[in-house]
Amino acid sequence: MTNKNIMTKNRLDRSPIHLLHRVEQYAGDVFHEEMSDAGLTPRQYAVLLTVSQNEGLSQTALVDKTGIDRSTLADIIRRMLKKGLLRRKRTREDARAYAVRLSAKGKEALASALPAAVTADQRILKALPKKERDEFLLSLVHIMETIRKIADKEQKG
Repeated sequence: MTNKNIMTKNRLDRSPIHLLHRVEQYAGDVFHEEMSDAGLTPRQYAVLLTVSQNEGLSQTALVDKTGIDRSTLADIIRRMLKKGLLRRKRTREDARAYAVRLSAKGKEALASALPAAVTADQRILKALPKKERDEFLLSLVHIMETIRKIADKEQKG
C-alpha cells in the first residue's frame, strides 16, 4: 500500500490502534507457529527472556520490564513455577517481595525457544524493506516509552 492509498482509505485503515491490533494478531499467529514445539506463549517467552537477563528480579520489577500487568504476571509466574521453569524466593530487602530466577528446566526451555523466537521476529520484519526495519523498531520503542511516560505522569497526579 502506498502513502497515497493510506491517505485515501477509510478512517479504520488510518487508525494506529486498529493497525497495531491487526499487526499484533499477525505477529501472535507467527509466534505461535514458530513456537509450537517449545509450547510457550509470547508472554511466557518474555518472562523467561527478561528473567534470564535480570536474575533475581522482583515480580514488581518484572511488571515494569515486560509491561505485563501485575495480576496477569502473577498468574504467569504461578503457572511457570508449576511447570518447573522458574524458581522464586523472598527477597532480603522486602519479605513481601519475591526474587525470580530461571530453573535449569527454564534455561533449557529458553535455549530451545530462542531460535524459534528469532525466526518469528525475522518473519515479521520481512514485511518491511531491510533499510526500514531498524527505524520501525525504533519507532515502536519510541511510541511505547512515550505512552508509558504519559501514563506514569497521570498516575502520579
